[in-house]
Amino acid sequence: MNVNNVGGNSPVSKIVSNPIQKQLPADAPQSLRASDRLELSGASHLLKSLKSNDVRVDKVAAIKAQIENGSYDADGAKLDSAVDKLLDDLTK
Repeated sequence: MNVNNVGGNSPVSKIVSNPIQKQLPADAPQSLRASDRLELSGASHLLKSLKSNDVRVDKVAAIKAQIENGSYDADGAKLDSAVDKLLDDLTK
């Protein structure tokens, strides 16, 4: 039976039915044992800043109120500036 032009005489079928087996010499080096490793990204300075809790609650509340009533940054200039600063911080 052929499926997608792969049948009993195809190279793929031959490998599946008779896999290649390789003998290693007795003096071959032993495989290195895999180990887990943790790498922190460059965003650690952002995490440190968040943990330092330098949030000005009063300013956040005032801006949140302006956003809710539609009066905050009508032309988007402040948002553009904030995003630019955030991107600069992320690429440091």
